[in-house]
Amino acid sequence: MDLTLAFPQADGDRLRSALAEKAAWINQEKKGFLRYRRLMEAVSHLRASSCDFSGDVVRIGASTDLSPDQQLQLHQVLRGFMPWRKGPFSVFGIDIDAEWRSERKWNRIIPELPDLTGKTVADIGCNNGYYMFRMAHHQPALVLGFEPYVQHYYTFHTLNAFAGQRHLQVEPLGIEHLPLFPECFDGIFCLGILYHRPSPLDALRDLYAALKPGGWLIIESQALPGQEPVALFPRSTYAKVPGTWFVPTGTCLVNWAVRTGFREVRLFCEHAMSSAEQRRTAWMDFESYEDFIDRDNQALTVEGYPAPRRVFLKATRQP
Repeated sequence: MDLTLAFPQADGDRLRSALAEKAAWINQEKKGFLRYRRLMEAVSHLRASSCDFSGDVVRIGASTDLSPDQQLQLHQVLRGFMPWRKGPFSVFGIDIDAEWRSERKWNRIIPELPDLTGKTVADIGCNNGYYMFRMAHHQPALVLGFEPYVQHYYTFHTLNAFAGQRHLQVEPLGIEHLPLFPECFDGIFCLGILYHRPSPLDALRDLYAALKPGGWLIIESQALPGQEPVALFPRSTYAKVPGTWFVPTGTCLVNWAVRTGFREVRLFCEHAMSSAEQRRTAWMDFESYEDFIDRDNQALTVEGYPAPRRVFLKATRQP
């Protein structure tokens, strides 16, 4: 898909340049990224007889679509894309239990989900596309995923080669590329991203500018407990994650959104995190939530900070 045609109001020259730069970076053999492309190419000829994105499990194809040899090869390829962070998936009958039970997050969003029918939507930090496939059930015109991590980028393209969803597209872009898309999107999902930005206010301004007038934003973020309008700036890591900058309370997040111009700003869900939702599995065998929390005091991270909660915010750009 040519994004400059799909988004005529985008900054075409800079967008083409950014995509060319990303393609050159991905194709550097010394980076080791080509192994993901080779995994994708090994099975990209497979096609699913059916897909079902309506339930908690994203289902692509059935086991009867493949021969035993194809099933074995596919299983090896899917294992090659580990660790699987988002899910669950069932791919030609192969069940993938990801680190995050992402259906829980999506089910919290569904009561607040705007009508996606015929809409142009962005999913910032889309990972392997789990939420994009869930969006596809609601018949958007186009969902553009921004995903700078090469592993996740190729995982999505492998899955979508099977699924054939032409209105879903992922590019190796990050939230920092949103200024290339002025007033392009009817809606934007920014799930689990904001606290990874060194300047959350700049990120919110970019999200605002990328929305069409009257467009909506849904944010899901790690958050501190409490009602005071404050944010934690960890010394080095927070819950063992070095790329965490500012962890706000829900009140602070609302204030950030209001002061960057959003209207109808509202928190619609808040919950504690737990190892029931984020955990090690056979498809993600690294450290996970239980390793990030103080074993003697579950209210604290291993660094001694308040343990994280998750908050959901909905806002709109002024018409």
